[in-house]
Amino acid sequence: MNNIDFEADDDLFNLDDIDSLFGEGYGLLGLRHHDDVLAADLTGFGFGDNGGGDGDAGTARRSSNTNATNNDDGSPKLVVSKPNGTRIYRSSRAGETVGIKLLNQNIDHQQAGENLSQMNFNLSLNELLEHEETISKLLPPEVNKRQVIEVGFFNGTPALYFKWENGITCEEWLDKVRSQQQTQSTQQEAKLTVRLRAAVSIAKTLTQFHQSRVVYNSLSLDNIVLTPFEGNYLATFIDLSDAVICSDEQTFDDRKGVDLMNLGIVLNQLFRTDGGGEDATFANAGRREGGGELTSSSRRVSTNSGGDVPSNIGNLRKRGKQLTPGDGLPLYLRAMVSTLIGAGGQENASQMRYESANAVFEDLSVMATQATNSSDRRNNFFKQIEVDHEVVLHSRLKFPKDFFYGRQVQMSMLMHQLQSATMLGDQPLMALIAGYPGTGKSTLVNQIKKPLADKNGFLIEGKFDKMSARPDEVLASALDSFFANISVFEAGENAYMSMRWRISDIGPGVSCLYDSIPSLEKFMDVGTVVDRPERRMMADDLLDQRLKYMYCKLISAISCRSQPLVLVLDDLQWADKMTLSVIRMLMTDPDIHHFLLLGCYRENEVNESHMLSTNLNDIREQGINVMTIKVGAIERESANALISDTMCLPPNLCRPLSNAVHRKTGGVIMFILRLLASLNEEGLIWYSINLRQWMFDLQKIERKEMSEDVVKHMTEHMSRLPVQIQLGLKLCACLGPTFEAMILEKARKNADIGDDFLSSCVEDGYLLTEGGSSYKWSHDQVQQAAYELIPLQKREKIHLLIGSRLLLGLPSSEMDRFIFHVADNMNKGANLLDNLEQKHEVAELNLRAGEKLLQHQSYHSAVKYLMAGISLLGDNSWEVNYHLSLRLYDAASEALYVVADYSTLAALAEKPLRYAQCFEDKLITYSNLVRAMSSSGKTDECINTCVSVLSELGEPIPTTINQQIYFEEVAKVQEALIGRSRQDLLSLPVMTDINKLTAMRFLNHMLLVTYASNPALNPIVVFRMVRLTVAYGVCNIAAIAFSCYGAWLASGLNEDYGAAFTMGRVASDLMTKMGSVEMLPRVHAVVYGMINIYKEPWQASLCKHSEAFDAGLHNGDMEYAFSNIAFYHTLALFGCGSNLLESNQSLHKHIQRGLQYKQEGMVKTMTVLKQMTYDLMGIKKNAYDNHFGGLNEDTVIELTLQKKLTAYTRMMYQKIKYVKYMCGDMDAAAKHYDLKEELYANCAGQATIGRTALVLIASFIDGLIGLYFARKHRDDEAKWTSVAETSIALVSKWAKSCSWNFANKLSLLEAEYFFLKDDERAYSCYKASIKQAREHKFNHEEGLAHEKLATYLLHKNRHDEALQHFQNAKKCYAIWHATFLVQRVDKAIAVLSPLCGGSR
Repeated sequence: MNNIDFEADDDLFNLDDIDSLFGEGYGLLGLRHHDDVLAADLTGFGFGDNGGGDGDAGTARRSSNTNATNNDDGSPKLVVSKPNGTRIYRSSRAGETVGIKLLNQNIDHQQAGENLSQMNFNLSLNELLEHEETISKLLPPEVNKRQVIEVGFFNGTPALYFKWENGITCEEWLDKVRSQQQTQSTQQEAKLTVRLRAAVSIAKTLTQFHQSRVVYNSLSLDNIVLTPFEGNYLATFIDLSDAVICSDEQTFDDRKGVDLMNLGIVLNQLFRTDGGGEDATFANAGRREGGGELTSSSRRVSTNSGGDVPSNIGNLRKRGKQLTPGDGLPLYLRAMVSTLIGAGGQENASQMRYESANAVFEDLSVMATQATNSSDRRNNFFKQIEVDHEVVLHSRLKFPKDFFYGRQVQMSMLMHQLQSATMLGDQPLMALIAGYPGTGKSTLVNQIKKPLADKNGFLIEGKFDKMSARPDEVLASALDSFFANISVFEAGENAYMSMRWRISDIGPGVSCLYDSIPSLEKFMDVGTVVDRPERRMMADDLLDQRLKYMYCKLISAISCRSQPLVLVLDDLQWADKMTLSVIRMLMTDPDIHHFLLLGCYRENEVNESHMLSTNLNDIREQGINVMTIKVGAIERESANALISDTMCLPPNLCRPLSNAVHRKTGGVIMFILRLLASLNEEGLIWYSINLRQWMFDLQKIERKEMSEDVVKHMTEHMSRLPVQIQLGLKLCACLGPTFEAMILEKARKNADIGDDFLSSCVEDGYLLTEGGSSYKWSHDQVQQAAYELIPLQKREKIHLLIGSRLLLGLPSSEMDRFIFHVADNMNKGANLLDNLEQKHEVAELNLRAGEKLLQHQSYHSAVKYLMAGISLLGDNSWEVNYHLSLRLYDAASEALYVVADYSTLAALAEKPLRYAQCFEDKLITYSNLVRAMSSSGKTDECINTCVSVLSELGEPIPTTINQQIYFEEVAKVQEALIGRSRQDLLSLPVMTDINKLTAMRFLNHMLLVTYASNPALNPIVVFRMVRLTVAYGVCNIAAIAFSCYGAWLASGLNEDYGAAFTMGRVASDLMTKMGSVEMLPRVHAVVYGMINIYKEPWQASLCKHSEAFDAGLHNGDMEYAFSNIAFYHTLALFGCGSNLLESNQSLHKHIQRGLQYKQEGMVKTMTVLKQMTYDLMGIKKNAYDNHFGGLNEDTVIELTLQKKLTAYTRMMYQKIKYVKYMCGDMDAAAKHYDLKEELYANCAGQATIGRTALVLIASFIDGLIGLYFARKHRDDEAKWTSVAETSIALVSKWAKSCSWNFANKLSLLEAEYFFLKDDERAYSCYKASIKQAREHKFNHEEGLAHEKLATYLLHKNRHDEALQHFQNAKKCYAIWHATFLVQRVDKAIAVLSPLCGGSR
């Protein structure tokens, strides 16, 4: 047909029908913006109603006007005339275009043989046509084939009538495509993409034939008509004369091979972009013996009567490179074509084959789908024309980078969490990815990198390692790497500076992170060395708490709406206690937003008792939802896709291999990769240079026996590597999860591991390079497999050898940098040391490593090294190496205290306390020991030990306190302070006496313990601290001493508020002078919680408590931080009348923060306050539910009584009494007054230092309750009158000290007292209380005074005035947000209003 002149106005090339099928700009493959594809595929193609569609195979002569349906005289139009005499007419019949096929009765059978099989030559012409009719009607309607109408006669000749098929033959289409693409220089990708859809449609139609057990037998380009349909093609097979109906599956299986081979030939022709060379080769190869050159219709294979493929096709494989099928095609297509045609001889015969046309259709569909998606990773595999030189030279598989297969459900869950964190971000989110080793947990996590980058987010990654001795450095290392690598270019200048500003807002406390995160200091561009004196003065336990807090603040500063943050921590099953604690704090931090934490762990190594499970349960108990994503083995199809991409083979061709691999590996992705690599190295998977594709020996692979354990399998594989490589792997395994090339050089010394060892290990996938000379293992199981190469009995020896080489080979300037490599290896080989001097040398290495970790605040890791060092000392170390022993024990006791391993600390303390040469050398151990006793609840032991130490220091403390001793101590301290003004105390010199400084520290240890468990001894401790300060000078602890002394002065025993206030100012000023920032939370708690409440407006103390709370968090003093915030809320609610709704919200936030830092005592205190806000707002909620296991308030009180939590019970009584009084339930208020008094009477030895604002408010409310019941004139009138008079006396005294806080309270008590006495002065006192409360901003007490005045006026029958004051009370309560009180007063207003003249 190439000789036909195509007219532009010919309907054969009319594009009107095309435009109706394909919208404007919509290419054949559904690709917008691919103009070259569209032009190549559509321009000039007459896919209209044309005469070129449905003709039989063979070179044909066409009429010059094939558009006409009939001749001018109305007779059918001849459109095709073939050399064999077959003619095709086109005519109109009943309004439809039909075709008429005629066979020449006189044609020589041999000449017509290209269309008629040997069997069919024996049939009559009529039978031949009827056979074609039978085939057509047997095939289901949905099959794209020539639709035969009937067999009849045309001009007396047997004729086949069929529906005319629109479209053009595939041969015509291909010629036009080639011509168009050559003129437009279309890219190779576009050329293949255009043809893929046609190939898919051809394979689909052949599949339809085969599904009906019909073998087509004559598949060729000119027997296929292509018609565009909905962005795809329909491929119709037109000549059915050679088709064979198979009676059973066996017959069909025997005969289908010819169709598959012809399909390969068609695909080879279809995808060749040059249009020459190979096509002609196959045409020549398809000659029949004795025949001339065949036309294009001969480029197929027909079977003989037995269904066998002619032998001359097999010879195509023996005629040189020119005959190689698939030349120039992508590897994927080349493998498909060569397999279908049968190229490769015995090399391919037992390896790969297509069992069905449907398999070819599936593989082409995969390629077509991926090829249309330019962003799809797999698209690159389909474009690949040749493998690289390295693959050909070494026949080495190269696995896809960043491969990811299957996991759609898991990926959806992960993306949901990411979307929630980035878009909503109202709270931290957490997802755990759990699975067995090597299942691809980390690979799943890697899939979020691109979507996170698209959202301008940041990713921080850390990984724990089983063989690492320093897990508590993982988080710091991850953050250090993040800040080291972030740049203005990467983050953008605005984002970069914005992050720096947010981190700066944390305050100077962030500098405590600089030791463990050096790159953070560079990122902040500090410029000068930051002096951190507060670190040296802080206790180590405070440093640990501060470090955790600062991690939370840093994460909070990094993440924001415009820059969400994802923190990935891998292998959490090996995480340390400190990091897990930080994770818990991060997830419960109310200030962290737009943050997602992803944790991976091995579920087979984590049970319910595992430390990770315990921490996760703690997180869940605090109401945090933790999503768990299970990752198991990948499915067979996913494994097949991986292998298909790796080997550039169509999926169905490598399915036998992937099934075998999946079965042997259980679908564990890492196992799959390692097995493929080992099969490749063993020659069972190889690259065929002849076929230019990957091959495999399935039978040998199936027979191969292998371990089910991936580590064991990798070890077996590594054991077959060259000896030099094995030695290098062993050395690297001993160096840990990461190492530098220089360390490996020192470790190997003169051993031969090959010049290119590291690069080859990277290439083989054992190691990953981290840039420069740093390396890490690609997976911890790879490292474990390499380590298993070392026989168990030789491991200690090789570790000792490596450690010794490093110790001797590293210059002293580098030793600190690589101290952990040295110490780790020496420790693992230490059992082989028999020389005490060598052991002590290794012990000193451990001391250096431990001290370095203490400096970096990695306390858990420090414990491991320090305890390892101690284990090497020997029994007589205190004699032969005293200083080393002392340093190790002192450092270890500090680290053990911080990590709360009190039992080990107690056992460890025995030796230094026994063998230390002087008392001074015991002090560090004593200090850590008494703190451990205090923290573990051993208060008596703690006090006794402190008393013993103080006695040794020349400061004996009496342990049994009677009245005489008490007053003697009072007299001594008062004598020490006589004549000393505030300025005199501030001018005291700095304490320099070491013994007295030490005594102050131990007195400070006793201070809190005695306050809680020995109240009588507590003031004695305070007095001694004050006397030592006056006598020997000030230190940072002196501020605490003066503040506690001030609280004692203000207590009920003294009530010297002026002197107390002076001492409070001394404490605050002294703290500032000494720069004792770590003391601020403690000093403020006492000064503003117990002293200044008698002298300064309560509102002024709120900001001081808030300041102390922040300082405590920054300094790590969590106990006093939350004591201050509890003081804040108590004072705000009871004293200042802060808005209840805002207080409720603030309490919720601080309760969450308290849970974050495990401050359970203060959490329970704030829970009581939160319940108070619910009660006054009239909200029926149980605040105790989350923190007391669902108990109600009454049950909680019973619980506190059983556990003898006196202070907590007392607070609950005070709160209930206050609420009941304010809500008008006077009987309940009186009941809880009695309960509180009974509790006081039953609790002997109450603390004599300090009263809080709650006690003062409680006394005020006691007076109001007493006056209410005294007015009832019942039998208990005298009792209640006495209660009222006592309250009035106390409040009167307080009012003289601070009118602001107490004047309105005293006026209200006096008004109620005058009401009791029926004294007219009551009215003026009520009015004074209202005025004072309003002026002093006590809105809640203004409302109470209005209500009490209204009650008084009702008693006087002054209804109109009473109504007005009830309305004023309602307004005040509404401002307070006390909805319950508003509703109660509303009821009174409703009753009173009708009694008033015109009042509402």
